Amino acid sequence: EGSRIAIVFNGSPLFTGGAGSGESEIRRYVLENDLCEAIVGLPTDMFYNTGIATYIWILSNRKPAARKGKLQLIDASGFWRKMRKSLGSKRKELAEEHIAEITRLFGQFLEAEPDGKPISRIFRNEDFGYRTITVERPLRDAQGKIVLGEKGKQKGKPQPDASLRDTENVPLAESIDTYFQREVLPHAPDAWIDPEKTQVGYEIPFNRHFYVFKALKPLAEIDAELKSS
Repeated sequence: EGSRIAIVFNGSPLFTGGAGSGESEIRRYVLENDLCEAIVGLPTDMFYNTGIATYIWILSNRKPAARKGKLQLIDASGFWRKMRKSLGSKRKELAEEHIAEITRLFGQFLEAEPDGKPISRIFRNEDFGYRTITVERPLRDAQGKIVLGEKGKQKGKPQPDASLRDTENVPLAESIDTYFQREVLPHAPDAWIDPEKTQVGYEIPFNRHFYVFKALKPLAEIDAELKSS
């Protein structure tokens, strides 16, 4: 029992909204309940009324065992041929071989990196999760002394300076304490975390996972080109 559906979105549902926002909470629900099998990035100029990049989310509530807890990203943005005649903003189309390759990568649940450029990658759902922690710094008086609370629960405790408040995103896979010791305390030894403000978020930075670093030309080569132009 169950079903599989495919929905076409623009890029914003992948990352719009910080931890605790409506968009992030939807991503959190989908990923924590293991409902997304794959996301396929399509080429630009595929639709009549818009040229923007689009993404197919493949959702299912009957994932096969091999896919459980996993999310496959397929970058099919380079899979296209030019149409003989444009239709509005639609200038590109998928050829049969493109559709066959996307179907093969998805159907066989494969990672693929032809010519050194990844086109299919498989992640754990939690790889897309993070916690936004609120880092507080103490309020100081005109003499530089830390201001302490005078009443109730705050009595004797350093009071936070709202103007120095900051947030940090800690991957779900990492301990907050380890992150804090490494990334925050060396720069701000008087800082602390307000645990009541910690929120869980999810985002899927699709393009970042397919970025291939291109080495810059050596300075001497750039210099020679400038001199010859």
